[in-house]
Amino acid sequence: MELGSISRTYDGRVALRFEREFPQAPDTVWQVLTDPQRLREWFPVNADVDLTPGATVRFHLADDDLRRRVLPHGHTTSGTVLVVQTGKILEFMWDSDILHWELTPDGSGGCWLTLTHTTDDEDDAYAHGAGWHAGFEVFEAQLQGRPVDWSPSQRMIELAEHYRGPGA
Repeated sequence: MELGSISRTYDGRVALRFEREFPQAPDTVWQVLTDPQRLREWFPVNADVDLTPGATVRFHLADDDLRRRVLPHGHTTSGTVLVVQTGKILEFMWDSDILHWELTPDGSGGCWLTLTHTTDDEDDAYAHGAGWHAGFEVFEAQLQGRPVDWSPSQRMIELAEHYRGPGA
């Protein structure tokens, strides 16, 4: 699977971008992107997302969630849903970061999924790279109906060496 890329935005922020091609239709991919049960399997923390622009998104670790420790135990953060175009675009804030998901039909029945994670700090963007990459591997397995017989947390650790900033 291809690595994500890092670039600067017009206002000096940092954008971590992933593009993935899937043979499934945009509506099928949208379900993995937004269904709470499926989201829990690949997203780095538990996210309670109401797909209504302006709604609050809550990010937290469940007491029994031993697979991922991206945030300290019990830590909760929030954000706001910014844009929802069902089957096409989902954008929300996570603290001050912006996550923009876009689905584009590929002309053959499948689609491209692009995630742009915009943050203030380049080191922060690199730190998120391995987590999103590992999450996309689980995302792909869900779409293919394959069991996830590996540890996403361990995979994130393995991928971390590929997502090191220039100063690392």
